[in-house]
Amino acid sequence: MHAELQLDNQICFRLYTAARLITQAYTPILTTLGITYPQYLVLMVLWEKDNQPVNDIARRLVLETNTVTPLLQRMEKLGFVVRKKGEQDKRQQIVSLTEKGKQLEEEAYAQVPTGMNNQLSACPLKLDDYQRLAQELDSIIDTLKK
Repeated sequence: MHAELQLDNQICFRLYTAARLITQAYTPILTTLGITYPQYLVLMVLWEKDNQPVNDIARRLVLETNTVTPLLQRMEKLGFVVRKKGEQDKRQQIVSLTEKGKQLEEEAYAQVPTGMNNQLSACPLKLDDYQRLAQELDSIIDTLKK
């Protein structure tokens, strides 16, 4: 067997597994808020800056617009966002938070960080370690986005 093809030698497997398990850890917390993990990501983008074109949201999440659009449609039905045509470019869809979407930020702030800290409390990593890890992952993401 080639060492390069052994599962234990694959960074991709560790990244995939960590991402899947972290997303899984978020699920019970986000369920109490009535949202899914992908919806949470969209909300975080809009909490940072409201009234954004779908393309900008997709770009920020490193997703295709055809992935984000159905997600936004479900979020609109749930009353978290509204979509309207752009004023300069009518082909563009601008996504805005509703009052319900804005209020959810405070609920998320009260529950998500504490909930995730509790989930990860047994992990020996410290805040500095997570910040360094985030920078390393950003480097991988930036390299592969191109």
